[in-house]
Amino acid sequence: MSEKNLIEDCVDLYYAGCCESDPSKIKQVFDENAMISGYLPDGLHEMNLDEFAGFVEAQQPSPKEKGDEESIEIISSDIYGSTAIVMVREKYLGMTFVDTLSFLKKDDTWKIYTKLFHVES
Repeated sequence: MSEKNLIEDCVDLYYAGCCESDPSKIKQVFDENAMISGYLPDGLHEMNLDEFAGFVEAQQPSPKEKGDEESIEIISSDIYGSTAIVMVREKYLGMTFVDTLSFLKKDDTWKIYTKLFHVES
């Protein structure tokens, strides 16, 4: 499998974790030292991995169980050696987010190292 496909699989698992409110999937795709930061309508939010996984888990019933629209699009994907930057647009919790996901390859596994998010609508 190509590096690009491995990264795309990681993005897909990340989004499935969000839609299913599954913290184990979130922790599987993010590096243990990951930071998640961005702006929601109420201001800046900054979270470590445990805080973000807890936020995702707290969305009950899950977006999937509520029948929320699921949509994710990879806008761009650039790989530079053992690092990568992937821009995605996704629907989550009734909002459209644009995420900048930075990836780091450690021990032959791609993990999301940082997530910067912006609410488009």
